[in-house]
Amino acid sequence: MVIKPKFRGFICTTAHPAGCAHHVRQQIEYVKSQKPVQGPKNVLVIGASTGYGLASRITATFGSGAKTIGVFFERPAANNRTATAGWYNTAAFEQAASEAGYYAKSINGDAFSNEIKRQTIDLIKQDLGQVDLVVYSLASPRRVDPETGEVYSSVIKPVGEPFSNKTVDFHSAAVTDVTIEPASEQEIEHTIKVMGGEDWELWMNALQEAGVLAEGAVTVAYSYIGPEITHSIYKAGTIGLAKDHLEASAGRIREQLQALGGRAYISVNKALVTQSSSAIPVVPLYISLLYKVMKEKNLHEGCIEQMYRLFAERLYYESTSVDDRGRIRIDDWEMREDVQEAVLALWNQVDSDNIRSISDIEGFRVEFFNLFGFEFPEISYEDEVEAEVSIPSIAVAE
Repeated sequence: MVIKPKFRGFICTTAHPAGCAHHVRQQIEYVKSQKPVQGPKNVLVIGASTGYGLASRITATFGSGAKTIGVFFERPAANNRTATAGWYNTAAFEQAASEAGYYAKSINGDAFSNEIKRQTIDLIKQDLGQVDLVVYSLASPRRVDPETGEVYSSVIKPVGEPFSNKTVDFHSAAVTDVTIEPASEQEIEHTIKVMGGEDWELWMNALQEAGVLAEGAVTVAYSYIGPEITHSIYKAGTIGLAKDHLEASAGRIREQLQALGGRAYISVNKALVTQSSSAIPVVPLYISLLYKVMKEKNLHEGCIEQMYRLFAERLYYESTSVDDRGRIRIDDWEMREDVQEAVLALWNQVDSDNIRSISDIEGFRVEFFNLFGFEFPEISYEDEVEAEVSIPSIAVAE
C-alpha cells in the first residue's frame, strides 16, 4: 500500500515502515560513529520503542555491545491500517541488531501490568540471568492499577490558577493566545499515578525480589524541567508534580539498591520534539525558538545525541556528575544562560507574521512527521510498501 501521513492535531494516525527504519538506521549510524562506551552488558528498557527509550536501547547495543530486552505497548498492522511507529522502529532495530550479531528481544504489552513484569523477569532469567541497567522511559496517557483495576488518566494542566500565554499550531504556524484552566485535585492525583514513579518502583521491587538485578546495577528514569516560560504548564503543573514524585521514587530506589551497590538516577533531558511535547500547549512554540538558537550556536542535539552523551559522559564516565538534588543534567546546554536569554528575546517578539523567520517552526514540523517515518528526502513516499512487518522476538502481541 501507499502510505501517507494522516494526522489529527498532535496525533499522527499512520506510520511509514521504510521511513521508520531509515530513522532508526540514522540513529544507529550516529552511535557507531562515536567512541565505544564502556557501559552496560545486559539491559532492560521499559518504554523502548520511541524517543529516549529507543535511543537508549540503540546506544546500549551499538555503543556498548549490550544485550537488550525492550518492553513497550505497540500495535501491529491490521485491516488496511498501518502499525504504530514504535512497532516499525522495533522491527528495524531488531533486524539491525541481529545483523550485527547482538541479542535483542522484545515484549509487547501493558508495562504497568503484573503479567508483563512476570514475563519480562522470566525472559531475563532464561536468556540473560541478570541485568545491569534498567532504563525507565514509559510514556502513556493512562494507567490501569495492577492491583485494583482502577483506570487513571493524566492531564496537562496548571495547578492552582488558570494559565495564559502564547502557543502555536505547528502545522499552520499560527501563533495564538491560550488559556488553560487549573487541574482538579482528582486530575492531579491521576496524573501522578500515571506519570510519577510508582510503577518504576514496582518494576525495581519485582526485579530485585526475583534476583535478576546484577551487583552494581544502575537504573535511570527521564525527566524535564525547562525554563520559566513553560513552568506554569510543566514544572509547576500536573506534569511537574508527577516528576516530583518520580524524583522521590528515585531516592527510595537508591536506598533499595544499596544492598547491591547499585545506583538510581533521574536524568533531566533537553526539550525535544516528541508526541508528548507536541501535545503540551506553549511547549511547541518554545521548542521551535530553542531549536533556532541552539542550531545557530551549534549546540543542538536530538534523542540519540542526548542518550549517547548520557551514557558516555555521565552514567559510565569516571564519575557521574549530578546537581544538588542528585539529578543528572543533560539539559545543561539548553539551560545555558546565553541560550535562554536569546530564546526569551525571541519569545517576546514572536507572532504569526514573523515566526517562520525567527524560529525553527519548520524544523519542529518536520521532526514531528519524522517520528512516524515521514518527510525523509531519502524515502519515496509514492512507492507501495508492505505495511505488515513482523518482530520475530515478540513474546506478547496484542
